[in-house]
Amino acid sequence: MRRVLILGGGFGGIATAHALRQRLPAEDEILLIERRPHFMLGLRKTWAMIGRGTLEEGRRPLKALEGYGIRVLQGTITSIDPANRAVEVDGQRLEGDAMVIALGAELDPDAVPGFREHAINVYDPNEIPRATEAVRAFRGGQVVIGIFGAPYKCPPAPYEMAFLLRDFFEAHGIRARLSVFTPQPMSLPILGTAGCSVLEGRLAEHGIEFLPNHKATAVEAGAVIFGERRRPFDLLLGIPPHRCPEVVVRSGLTDGGAWVRVNPRTLETRFPGVYAIGDITEILLPNGMPLPKAGVFAEAEGQVVAERIAAAFAGREPEATFGGEGFCYLEMGRGEAMLVRGRFLNEPAPEIEMTDPSPRYLEEKRAFEAERLRAWFGG
Repeated sequence: MRRVLILGGGFGGIATAHALRQRLPAEDEILLIERRPHFMLGLRKTWAMIGRGTLEEGRRPLKALEGYGIRVLQGTITSIDPANRAVEVDGQRLEGDAMVIALGAELDPDAVPGFREHAINVYDPNEIPRATEAVRAFRGGQVVIGIFGAPYKCPPAPYEMAFLLRDFFEAHGIRARLSVFTPQPMSLPILGTAGCSVLEGRLAEHGIEFLPNHKATAVEAGAVIFGERRRPFDLLLGIPPHRCPEVVVRSGLTDGGAWVRVNPRTLETRFPGVYAIGDITEILLPNGMPLPKAGVFAEAEGQVVAERIAAAFAGREPEATFGGEGFCYLEMGRGEAMLVRGRFLNEPAPEIEMTDPSPRYLEEKRAFEAERLRAWFGG
């Protein structure tokens, strides 16, 4: 019997576990380790905040994976020993024949003084009920959506939030002035100048002010501080800086960098039999930009890793590689979304296509969530 340790029960970890179960003999153990008891797609958070369903409707218990032959261990990972493909979970040491690290990016609200006290962290599911209450109680004034660091998960999400909040406030007759700030020079740099012009033009059409090159240094009551500049707010919805989990940094997997560097095509780390996928990694594209942190990439990477592990266990030379293909549905408000898709590892630069907004793509986004929950959890 062989054992694969999968650290993390997010998009990448679950996709890897299912793909492995389809490829490995029944006697081989697939052990998924996660501190949370459930899985939920990130898109649920904004939907719940504006009253389009609830967080609970999108949650599924990870223990349901055991019905598919995947063992689930709920616990806290306290150390990782990649050289020996071992992990310690609440004091228990476990070893594997292969290891997949899919622990994701952690939120770091304390990296910005005053963030925790004065902003609502809209990337933390535990703060969504508070955000929902604040949005519903809002009676007018300045709403600021702040991106406090880069890279961050699901890059389009703050802009989607702005569009959907505009719809929400207009539907309720509330006079709100919306703005979005980012430390980056444009909204979504991976789209290039032309793509960003489309998105930023759409923000302007909806009366949403866009503030690039705004790196916040602190938050005070009623104002975000940008060095010598101040931005007043009545409601601040923030995306805090992200970081690699400390347990991963201590393991040596980052080699002194901010994230885990992997082979872009195979997702291998420098440790034999140890792979890293999803938001925890830094994959540099041919043009020097990082691959966006998005679940669709973690899912595709998990498929590749599963095929490579299965081949190695069977004594075959692994051939599967990650091609860098990915897509997302960017909600634009008014019942529409646009589809953004691309081949991100293309030489010399990513090849990206953006469609016009359409109700069709909003329906496809809803189906995207439903299809994954059904395939992975049975409903």
